Amino acid sequence: MSNFPAISVIIPLYNAENFIGECLESLLAQTFQNFEVIVVDDCSTDNSVAVVENYAKKFGRRLKLSRTPKNFGSGARPRNKGLKLSRGEFVFNMDNDDLLVPTALEELMTLAENFSADVVYCEKYYRARADLSEVRICSEQTGNLIEEPTLETDDPALRVQAILDGRFWVAPWSKLVRRDLLLEHEIFFPPCKISDDDIWTCELIFCAGKILRVPNTVYVNRITDDSLSRIDRTPAHEIIFWLDPLVSGLKSFDDFMGEINFFRQNPQYRLAILDHLINGRTFAQINRYCEKISPVEIYETIRRNFAKDFGQHDVLFAYLCTLVHEQRKNLRLCDEQLRQ
Repeated sequence: MSNFPAISVIIPLYNAENFIGECLESLLAQTFQNFEVIVVDDCSTDNSVAVVENYAKKFGRRLKLSRTPKNFGSGARPRNKGLKLSRGEFVFNMDNDDLLVPTALEELMTLAENFSADVVYCEKYYRARADLSEVRICSEQTGNLIEEPTLETDDPALRVQAILDGRFWVAPWSKLVRRDLLLEHEIFFPPCKISDDDIWTCELIFCAGKILRVPNTVYVNRITDDSLSRIDRTPAHEIIFWLDPLVSGLKSFDDFMGEINFFRQNPQYRLAILDHLINGRTFAQINRYCEKISPVEIYETIRRNFAKDFGQHDVLFAYLCTLVHEQRKNLRLCDEQLRQ
């Protein structure tokens, strides 16, 4: 192996002692071995780190274990730290409870080289239960799936439309990405608890030269009960959770678009992307829980938890969020009455 690996596999780690071993075993079994593994622990409280340390000898010097100074609560900062530590020509992100099929890295690297691609995007993946039973092929994007490797258009307007149409899924592990592209354009995951991958994917799509769509199914996504989005919370805590990306990531993403000529010259596309991100998952999820508490509670929850982030505008932001929800509820009631 050369001094610099072809691929850096980055794995954020948190309390995955029951799964990280199998994840690493799937990497050891790869038919393509010119890669390094960077595991970044987010202050695990179980034996996850010990399990990784036990695998160090099996990987030789190809496995790096790093740690965050304090728990962040999502994979965003561990992935960013992993990118800074990486040396590969390409980067591939994994979750700590998932696996790769044995030929995964070989398939993705061959495709990247053959098409000189900056991004290799897999439209499909395997989904399995925690015990790896009931494995089935899935896709989260809308529209028809391709049957052979296909280069994405380089027209920025059409790429925006593809995002709006749900033609790109945001999971980081659906993409092999050229490392220099990420570093040159400073494409890092924003410090959000959720939806950080939405923003990261959009930035990637707007900066990448060649994006290659492929039909290859190489990733096994294991469904466990530990996902942040599946943890039970009170309605008030859910509102805080889903508002976090608006507070922590949306401004930096808009600033990012402001540096791109296409968006400066076409503000309608800039607004369309912001609307997609805000109304896609964020407000859709928030509205589910706003129904369960009163407008006063919504207002107080937002103002109390985000006051420091909005300074003198905290009251305005809290009021506008409450107003938006009430207006949507009124429109929904009017629509139901008209149908009757």
